[in-house]
Amino acid sequence: MRPVWADVDLDAVAHNVRVMAAIAAPSRLCAVVKADGYGHGAVSVAQTVIAAGVDLLAVALVAEGAELRDAGIDAPVLVLSQASPDELDQLVAHDLEATVDTSAGATALAAAAARAGRHRRPVRVHLKVDTGMHRVGAQPDEVGAVAKELSDAPGLVLASVWTHCAVADEPGNPFTDRQLDRYEAVLADLAAADITPPLRHAANSATTLDHPRGRYDLVRCGIVLYGLAPSPALADRADLRPALSLVARVSHVKRLAAGERLSYGRRYACPQDTTIATVPVGYADGVPRRLAAMGGAVLVGGRRRPIAGTVTMDQLMVDCGDDPVAVGDEVVLIGAQGDQRISADEWADRLDTISYEIVCGIGPRVPRRFLGGP
Repeated sequence: MRPVWADVDLDAVAHNVRVMAAIAAPSRLCAVVKADGYGHGAVSVAQTVIAAGVDLLAVALVAEGAELRDAGIDAPVLVLSQASPDELDQLVAHDLEATVDTSAGATALAAAAARAGRHRRPVRVHLKVDTGMHRVGAQPDEVGAVAKELSDAPGLVLASVWTHCAVADEPGNPFTDRQLDRYEAVLADLAAADITPPLRHAANSATTLDHPRGRYDLVRCGIVLYGLAPSPALADRADLRPALSLVARVSHVKRLAAGERLSYGRRYACPQDTTIATVPVGYADGVPRRLAAMGGAVLVGGRRRPIAGTVTMDQLMVDCGDDPVAVGDEVVLIGAQGDQRISADEWADRLDTISYEIVCGIGPRVPRRFLGGP
């Protein structure tokens, strides 16, 4: 195996499922495993959360749902985005649950269900409403017509009406309650038209943690299942265990004199005579090129050591000072070593981004090692 890998602690994922299920109860928990399980490995994560009691998965793409089916996973899988017409036959063939947010989408899905034949069970459809995020979703005054079209279409069954909260990771922001007010007004209008969806869901991870009102019948948890908080402001709301560590081994060691400069641009000058360790992981693997310039460090021998110079595509360098270091020594980029820890949240804070981007960015060149699990 390449001397770079990501350890994924499936027991930590199962723990996080139990924690979030207890917080959300009596609402059901839907596990979001899109983007290859936020970089953790969708199939293994899906198997783990199902064993931990989750009975609904969610993905972003039809192809992601097909990957789960091809791996033998037969649990319900919701595709969170309205599929393109070219994807609908695959969606139906793999028995995936669909999101629809336009009349055209409803019409195209009904046609795909008809092509599949009357002997297939109806396609479960989740109608998404835009309550203020303005990314996708039917406008509130359009929902009734689309819901009726879905309810009347042979081969389709309306499974839910749902929405998505834009600022739930900002405690105290009143816009979340305004979104929930709009959502509940849509549900009231549907009830007046004698349309009552079996499920209501609005809560992402942040909503689940900070807005009990928004839990309704189902919560859609993503980032929290991987042990990361939706935002620093919510970091103390649940006993989450980070599931992913990024690890490598030293591939080259050299001694350089004070003042020597290294890597592209020669931006890093050795402050004293020092030992430089090269590590065979770079920005093609998900270590951001500017991490060193933002104060990024790694763990070597249980000590924090600065990344020295620009991260390159396949390698980076570490200033180890006078510490003994040898080829083959373990380097932790994300995770714990001894009593020290570097987290995805630390990277995110240095880079002015979010932990979602960090873990999703760890690329397919990095092998995953799965620890624990069912």
